[in-house]
Formats: sequence, C-alpha cells, structure tokens
Amino acid sequence: MNKTTSKNNTGYLFLTLSALAFIAFLGMYDSDQSTLTGLFLIIGFVSLSIAVRWFPLFKGFSYSLLIFSAVCVSMYFPEYFLGIGNFKFSLLIVPLLQIIMFGMGSQMSLNDFVGVIKMPKGVIAGVICQFTIMPIMGITVAKLFNFPPEIGAGIVLVGSCPSGMASNVMAFLAKANLALSVTLTAFATLLSPIMTPLLMQTFAGELIEIDFWDMMLGIFNMVILPICAGLIFNLFLNGNKSRKSIIIEIAAYVSIIFLKNLLESTSEEISQTQIVSTIIKDLLIFGLLPVIAAYAFKLTSNGRKDTLEKILSFISMLAIGIIITVITAAGRDSLLEVGLLLIIACLIQNMFGYSLGYFIAKLLRLKEKDCRTIALEVGMQNGGLASGLAIQMGKIATVGLAPAIFGPMMNITGSSLATWWLSKSSE
Repeated sequence: MNKTTSKNNTGYLFLTLSALAFIAFLGMYDSDQSTLTGLFLIIGFVSLSIAVRWFPLFKGFSYSLLIFSAVCVSMYFPEYFLGIGNFKFSLLIVPLLQIIMFGMGSQMSLNDFVGVIKMPKGVIAGVICQFTIMPIMGITVAKLFNFPPEIGAGIVLVGSCPSGMASNVMAFLAKANLALSVTLTAFATLLSPIMTPLLMQTFAGELIEIDFWDMMLGIFNMVILPICAGLIFNLFLNGNKSRKSIIIEIAAYVSIIFLKNLLESTSEEISQTQIVSTIIKDLLIFGLLPVIAAYAFKLTSNGRKDTLEKILSFISMLAIGIIITVITAAGRDSLLEVGLLLIIACLIQNMFGYSLGYFIAKLLRLKEKDCRTIALEVGMQNGGLASGLAIQMGKIATVGLAPAIFGPMMNITGSSLATWWLSKSSE
C-alpha cells in the first residue's frame, strides 16, 4: 500500500466516523438525552474536520469545521465557558483580539498603506463599497427579520467593521490582486476608528445607544495600537531600513499613541497624572515591548520569518476559536431563540457583500483580479473587532452573537468562492 492510498484510507475512515456520528445525532435529536446528542454532534464535526485534511480540495475547511465543533461544545455545555469562580472568560476577549491585531500588524509595513497611491481607483472603490454595502445590508436584514434591537445591532456592527486578514488569505487562494487586498485591509482598518462608530450611529442608533467617542477609543485600544506594535516589531525584526526611515516611522507610531491619549483626555474627565501614567503605559506596551520582542525573536530563532508566521497563525486561530466559544456560551439562550434565522440573515449579508462588491467593481471596469479582491474585501469582515466592541458595550450575549456566527461562516463561504475562482482561472 503506497503512502497516498494510506492517507486516503485515513481520510475515509474519519469521514465514515463523522457520517455515523451525524446519523446518531439526527436519530437522537428529539430524545431527552441532550448530553449524548451533543457529544455525537461534536464528534461528527471534529471527525469531519480531520477527514477533510486528507483531501486537498477541502483541506481549507478544516479550521472552520473545528470552529463549528467549538460552537457545539459551548451550546451544549455552556457552563464550562462562562468563567471560573469570579473570573469571567469574556474578559479574555479584548486581550486576545489585541494579540490577533498585533499578528496582523507584524505582517504589514508602511508599503501596504503606500499602495493607496499605486492603486487609487481600486482602493477608493473597495473602501466605499465596504463602508456602504455591508452596513446598509446589515440594517436591511435586521429589519427584514424583525430581530430584537440588540441582535439587529450586532448584524449592523459586523457590517460596519473593516475587513481582516482572512480576506487577504482568500485573495491569495483565489489568485486575486493580493497587493490590493492587503492595502484595502490596511486602509479600511486605519479608517475604522471614525467610520465604524459613525456607521453604527447612523444605522444602529435607533436600535441601541451608541457612544461614538467610547467606541472610537475602543477601536484605538483594540486595533490601532496593537497594529502599531506589530509594525514596530516588523520594523526592528527586519532591520533593512535606514536610520532616518526608522526614526520617521517610530515618530509616526508614537504620535498615534499620543493622539489616542489626547482623545481620551478630551472625552473623559481625568487628571494630568492619569494621562501621563496612561501614555507611559502605552509607550511601554505598544512601543518598547515590540522592540524587545523583535530582538528576542532574532536571537532565539535566527529571525526566520516562516517560523514567526506559523506561530502567529496558530495563536490567531486559537484566539479566534476561544472568542467565538466564549461568546456562544454567553449568548446561548438568545441563540436558541433566533439561531437559525440569525444564521440565514448573516449568510444573506455575506452573500450580498460578495455579489455587490464584485458587480460594482465590474461596472467601474476594474480588472477581473481587482473585482475578485473587492468582492472578498467587502464580504469578509473583522468579526473579532465586532466581538470586542460588543464586549465593550456590555452586550456580549446579544450584540456579540452576529459576529460569532459571521466569522466561521465567512471563512467557509470565502474559501468556497476562492476555490471556485481558482478553478475558473485554471480553465
């Protein structure tokens, strides 16, 4: 038996186990043995996640299926994911999101922002589509399904956030314009402290109370500063720029830290001592610590970027899984009431994002690769940021549900779309 045959047999073995588990789940669905029913569903998704890894065409779905497994675990056994003693696991979400954003920043450089000058038409079209199509679809779907206000606000929140690194991965898989994708993600993220609160006020203000300044500062803390830390890490890890360039970039990142603290001081009544203390803390965490980490990584791994990418990729995937699991457990009761409808609503928003993004780019006569890129950038959102903002609002169990559903769903739809486009390119 050759190696390929052995691999296929292993894949079929787990595929059979998955099918049997799902059949057992369906057979016991109406029974009173919810614990056993849940275990069969979890085994089904875990086995399917392992099985698809042996089939190249479906390998990309493995992680999303694991996320579904985690969702099932938190739905059937939520008590284990709410907290330990007085410590609530929801407190982990913002730090985990900051780690994800640091990882995103560490894979970027200022050249990603310079791409706006190189590809102005594609960037402008992509950003306008992203910050119009998705929030408008969000409020439309929320009203169409007549969701409770806070659930509907969560759908709008997903649509009001920028895209994340997942869209860059899908653009790469689809053989789209990866440079445009990275630039769009970077530029939309840079605009998010203004655009996300503004869009939430405009479209979700009638559903829940929106504090513009509080949300803006939250995005600075959860996204902008960690990305700056990642950029600083990348700057000192590579060390291939002139001293003048390094000084200019560091000055820019430090200015952003000071800007955040200036905004915080004007929006809240805090003493000068507190302001100075916060600035020093931010400079240490988001400025000095990344420099130390860069040199430490150089010493311990000879600066191998492939090792760094693997570590950061694993940490990011683990963090996303934890965030979704905690949010699902916290919002279990609400999900049982509107779960299926919310899944359908998020799918509609996601599909219209892809479709309208693509066809508007076509109307603007952009290249096919650019059209695919804009479609993915519009349809795929930064669900982690939406989850963090839901935590900040104290509405993880309601506003946080749509991001928890949208995240794994967009990975499945995005990878399916990317795979289809890839097959079209090879014809």
